[in-house]
Order: sequence, then C-alpha cells, then structure tokens
Amino acid sequence: MIVVNLDVELAKKKMRAGELAKRIGITPANLSILKTGKAKAIRFSTLEAICRELDCQPGDILEFRPD
Repeated sequence: MIVVNLDVELAKKKMRAGELAKRIGITPANLSILKTGKAKAIRFSTLEAICRELDCQPGDILEFRPD
C-alpha cells in the first residue's frame, strides 16, 4: 500500500495545508484528499509542485508499505 506522509513534511516546514494548496494551485479539498490517502492518483506536475514548495523529494511524501 502507498502511504502519503504529507502531514509530516508540512509540519517540518511549519506550513498549513491551505497555504500549500494556494501556493501549488489546487483546492484545499483536493489537497485534503491527497493528505488522507484517499486519492487514486497524483499528477507528476502536482507532486513536483509539492516537492518544490516543501523542499523535499517525492520519497519523503510517498512511502510503500507491504500489506
């Protein structure tokens, strides 16, 4: 299963989810879907924007855990 660790990265940067959503140009609702792991997919452009704003790598946000 893929686990989304976006909350961890947001906390490290002391940034609120709403601020990140605004900076990367998506709705807070869509960012919430991603944060809770309910998203079925993520665009590379969105992942790139998140990494740019949080100064992190994709692997810092997405983690694979065997079932």
